[in-house]
Amino acid sequence: MIRRDLVSHINILLKEFPAVALLGPRQVGKTTLVKGIAENQPHKPIYFDLEDDADLNRLKDPGFIFNQYQDNCIVLDEVQRMPELFTLLRPAIDKHRQPGRFILTGSASPAFVKGVSESLAGRIAFTELAPVNLLEAINSKLSQQKHWFRGGFPLALTASNDEAFRRWAENFIRTYIERDLSFLFGVSLSEKVIRNFLYMLAAQQGGIWNAESYARALGVNANTVKRYLEFLEGAFLVRQLNAWYVNATKRLVKAPKIYLRDSGLLHILNRVPSSKQLPLQLIVGASWEGYVIEQVSQLKPEHIDLYYYRTHNGAECDLLLVSGLRPVMAVQIKYSSNPSVSRGFYTVMDDLKLDRGFVIVPEREGYKLDEKVDVGGIEYFLTEVLDELAE
Repeated sequence: MIRRDLVSHINILLKEFPAVALLGPRQVGKTTLVKGIAENQPHKPIYFDLEDDADLNRLKDPGFIFNQYQDNCIVLDEVQRMPELFTLLRPAIDKHRQPGRFILTGSASPAFVKGVSESLAGRIAFTELAPVNLLEAINSKLSQQKHWFRGGFPLALTASNDEAFRRWAENFIRTYIERDLSFLFGVSLSEKVIRNFLYMLAAQQGGIWNAESYARALGVNANTVKRYLEFLEGAFLVRQLNAWYVNATKRLVKAPKIYLRDSGLLHILNRVPSSKQLPLQLIVGASWEGYVIEQVSQLKPEHIDLYYYRTHNGAECDLLLVSGLRPVMAVQIKYSSNPSVSRGFYTVMDDLKLDRGFVIVPEREGYKLDEKVDVGGIEYFLTEVLDELAE
């Protein structure tokens, strides 16, 4: 059993908000986590799985259920199946405002779910359960190499061997393509387009987004490709890393970079046969970059936002940490045991008036590359450097 660090944060939210929504991709462990949390709440939980027809029948009159069980903790699992519930939650909460009345889970961002229009501002807190992060894996005695190769989905990460992991991941991808994406968002999506699009994104991990280029390759228009990208992002499978161009005087690249969030799914889509073979694959550098960005995204302080920076003259950094409107650190991500930093990286630091840079590598304790730039492993960066920024 992998202990998830989000539990304590959810318990805090349940003491402050009438409703708490836990969002994340399918098979990430939301239901298991929520059931455990609900059992420890002061009010007896009542559980509804909205993908179970029997539970849907029990919830034919949601307003009556909400009124009848005002003093219970009502768990609504996979709430995107009934988006009209958001409309009914507002009056129910306003009539009997009590912390921890509702726990919702969802496998799709509400912003992309057809029919969700009701605002629950001030009544609900949203939080995301992402796949298992590196620190959670290490605390569960799982190695960084295994976590990087298999990704963070619990059943993939704890599979008995790499072949079992592969079978799980291939079927997970197939189910998402053939059924889940259309089901989650209440729209009809082309399986062929989604499949080809996913493979293209995996092959170009960390590539700069160009809708027209993808549209030509897929034989669809640019608006269709943008819509499909939104759905993949709304299902928590894809991350867009925006470019930083605030107050810039130079010609900058402004399109976002696109990453598949889970490294295990990335490796399956790129046909990487094993963790031992990963360093020999062409995708290894892009895979390491996406893996690091996902770990930093999950574990960064709340006041830090992430961007990348690139000029048309070639100056760039893979990751720019920004507090408010002030860049605080430039980061380069290198799959190397003896990294060097390009002149363009120092140009970024000069452009943005940064006095601190960092190079993240796979395995190494922190050391200084020069007066302004440090080098260290991802675990060191997550536990030491991000902690400093949080202070």
